[in-house]
Amino acid sequence: MTPRPAIADDTHEGDIHGAFGTIRLSDVTPRRTWRRRLLTLAAIVGPGLIVMVGDNDAGGVSTYAQAGQDFGYSLLWTLLLLIPVLIVNQEMVVRLGAVTGVGYARLIKERFGTFWGWFSVGGIFLLNFLTISTEFIGIGLAGAYFGFSPFVVVPLGALVLVGITVSGNFRRWERAMFVFLFASLLVLPLAVMSHPDPSAVLKGFFQPGIQGGLTSNSALLIIAVVGTTVAPWQLFFQQSNVIDKRITPRWLEYEKADTVLGAFVVVVGAACIMMASASAFMGAQDFGHFTDALGIARGLAGHIHPVVGSIFALLLFDASIVGASAVTLATSYAFGDMFGVRHSLHRGVGEAKLFYSSYTAMVVLAAAIVLIPRAPLGLITTAVQALAGIMLPSSTVFAILLCNDRAVLGPWVNKPWLNLFAGLIVGVLIVLSMILVVSTVIPSIDVTRLLLVLGSVMMVVLIGGAVWFQVTRRSEAPGPVLSRAERENWRMPALALLERPEWSLGRRVLMLTLSGYLVLAIVLLAVKAVQLALGH
Repeated sequence: MTPRPAIADDTHEGDIHGAFGTIRLSDVTPRRTWRRRLLTLAAIVGPGLIVMVGDNDAGGVSTYAQAGQDFGYSLLWTLLLLIPVLIVNQEMVVRLGAVTGVGYARLIKERFGTFWGWFSVGGIFLLNFLTISTEFIGIGLAGAYFGFSPFVVVPLGALVLVGITVSGNFRRWERAMFVFLFASLLVLPLAVMSHPDPSAVLKGFFQPGIQGGLTSNSALLIIAVVGTTVAPWQLFFQQSNVIDKRITPRWLEYEKADTVLGAFVVVVGAACIMMASASAFMGAQDFGHFTDALGIARGLAGHIHPVVGSIFALLLFDASIVGASAVTLATSYAFGDMFGVRHSLHRGVGEAKLFYSSYTAMVVLAAAIVLIPRAPLGLITTAVQALAGIMLPSSTVFAILLCNDRAVLGPWVNKPWLNLFAGLIVGVLIVLSMILVVSTVIPSIDVTRLLLVLGSVMMVVLIGGAVWFQVTRRSEAPGPVLSRAERENWRMPALALLERPEWSLGRRVLMLTLSGYLVLAIVLLAVKAVQLALGH
């Protein structure tokens, strides 16, 4: 097979200029003291925290608050389960970014072909655009709480987003993002001032259950919680941002620490919002009647204290800015990967016109759509997060396949236990989306029994897949044993020099089946959203 020609790309080599420090390209000094290690971590920290806190965006704040208003403390356990899911998913793309120096979208296109490249990116473009729209919904609702017209705050938010990104300076952008990240710490006084019930909180975290039982509506919300906490855009963003920051395998452990820290930060923030909402609405007349984030802010003000409502509204605005910046940037990175244009925050507008133009156009268009009157904003937000949950399995499958490609990752390929855990993640997500699909088609079905049946089938498939994978792996020639220094210096060869791997018939059938199912699930999610909008 003839190797494909290389496409235009940035070199992404040079000093690391982080928000809190610089690491020179020539720096090869071992980090033997804790002081040196902490200074290095300070310079590296950023992509992991930004992608995770950006995940607590307007849709996240709204979804977590809805979980508290409609189901009390009973869904807190879902957040604990999502910590390892976040870490495993994001660690894979961190490795891919540091070792290959190539963005997620371009890797998929070059290793699996143009069809699969566009299949992954086409869905992401749509999902990310809808997600950015929910960020502007959040900006508009936050402004409305303080009496400002959306026609004022939404354009203002768009200007802020464009202003902090088009400077052509990576460090300046990262420092601006950290200002908003520090503002997100308002979740702590929000939770404290809401006085959540300690015993109910403990029960919610450690006794899985759903207030009112498992129904199609609660399944929709659980998928939304998963989709807003572990979103597909995160994979595209963090891999490209790691590359843009010039992080190499030498600094991989520090970026993994950044990612783990971010995972815990995002879950703490989500729990604080869910607890505050549950504390405010449980026992009140509007419990179980979520409308939108503005209704949450007003409920917190009325049931607890006006200051708490104001803190929530400020959090919503802050989360919207961080989320919109990260999601839009993820889209622009993917755009650059697919079309072979320069895409780096190290380049000025003159050097990367299409990169910044695509970013600005997406911000402006999403802001304009949000200003359409009488749109069901709360339902749109929940539906978009659920859509992210449904689309996540396919994005994760590509990460698993790439992380088992020795030509791409060499000594950095996945360990067997990591493949098993990642496969379990995909299986659980598919089961959740299937519950939503089947209960939408057959509203009278027993959802609990359906969960048991689908869960049993999933376990059988996973066990069979694990056995098949182990047998297949044993037939492969083992990779060479490398020292730590050799591993740190191992980089993927130029993509143009790699031949595209051949897919077996079984893998093709599985991927086509998964893609067909995802299309069906997305259509039926739209049907479910329409049903809810009409009050059925």
